[in-house]
Amino acid sequence: MDNTRGSIFMVLAMAAFAIEDMFIKAAAQSMAIGLILMLFGAGGMLIFILLTLQKGEPVFHPAILSRPLLIRSVCEIVGRLFFALAITLTPLSSASAILQATPLVVVLGAALIFREKVGAVRWLAILTGFIGVLMIIRPGLDSFNPASLFAVIGTLGFAGRDLATRAASPVLSNVQLGIYGFFILIVSGLILQLYSNDPLSINTQASVQIVAAVIFGVAAYNCLTIAMRSGDVSVVAPFRYTRLLFALVIGIVIFAERPDMMTLSGGVIIVLSGGFILLQSRRLSVLKVRSE
Repeated sequence: MDNTRGSIFMVLAMAAFAIEDMFIKAAAQSMAIGLILMLFGAGGMLIFILLTLQKGEPVFHPAILSRPLLIRSVCEIVGRLFFALAITLTPLSSASAILQATPLVVVLGAALIFREKVGAVRWLAILTGFIGVLMIIRPGLDSFNPASLFAVIGTLGFAGRDLATRAASPVLSNVQLGIYGFFILIVSGLILQLYSNDPLSINTQASVQIVAAVIFGVAAYNCLTIAMRSGDVSVVAPFRYTRLLFALVIGIVIFAERPDMMTLSGGVIIVLSGGFILLQSRRLSVLKVRSE
């Protein structure tokens, strides 16, 4: 039952994240993306501040100034900033497909930074997943879109955030991390706004879309937390890849995107590679427990 509950909440989280991306992409058609990120971050931060106060926890914790969390913040800025650019400047389906490579980058980073043992089979899976990414962005070909590199950089940022979180002290609650995560969005938006210097105009339709993005973003974060605390991670985690399915449907139905066969094939390769690594990790964990 725990695995079923966790899997359901993971699917709900991925659906909510995809809908959040949809509203941000829609708002970006009539409002500066830097301003969108600032408003989105402010709304989400306010909600998590209220949740933190409701739990009787401090809004500011000294641990946020620790080195791992400062590194996490920098990586979060990179991830949020460049992925926001990716979903506004490229098809939602292709940006989301590239994002699915995050677990592969995390495994690669764990091997290089934390010296975790990665066997030849998992190295092959990582390489295969990166081939899937190349199939989507297609560097050197006529169909290459330089803006697709934003999704790659965003993926590297999110992977760095996950690695830094592993190294951080677990003294901060999920709602406290939610405050700082959305605060980073404000910083990311400010950086982008200062660089682009786009007009700071606000209209009713975009404002409603941003509010909707905040609601779905907070809901997604909470569903993800429940999912990761329910059942076995090795069972629940693979359902992260349903985000790509939701993004494909939204991209086709809402934004009239038509992903070609190369993009779809690359997405499938990335998902299969990541899923294989998760299964391998589970098998190795079981063998380790049995040997002890």
